[in-house]
Amino acid sequence: MWTTDYSAETSANPEAVWAALRALHSGTSLSERSDRFELHGPFEKGTELSVTPQGQDTFRSRITELAENEVYEDETHFGDVVLRFRHTLAPLSGGGTRVTHRLEIEGAAGPELGPQISEDFPVAMSDLLGYAERSAR
Repeated sequence: MWTTDYSAETSANPEAVWAALRALHSGTSLSERSDRFELHGPFEKGTELSVTPQGQDTFRSRITELAENEVYEDETHFGDVVLRFRHTLAPLSGGGTRVTHRLEIEGAAGPELGPQISEDFPVAMSDLLGYAERSAR
């Protein structure tokens, strides 16, 4: 299995970050760079969604874990490769939130695909946290 984590902190509380995650995965574009998401049911575990990364074809994922204000995870299957994208929210003692975006890849292609997929994590995280901060004002 191949994994990588990217973390960042924000002044926004977990509820505001959660609202931004929910908005993104419900189809709201956080910036012109955002991937497009379309839910095929309620925002809950088991629901499928269509994901269209910038300049790429659309694929289907399924929400595999969802705990409000704490964790969101979805899973995508491409043949013998499984991708898991996970956002974990942790409140900071002085206020704000630490957000960790984790990518796990099962399958032999992980070491090749992983760096390509995760290279935009800093930009995507910046867009997510910026949206949360603007919304929290």
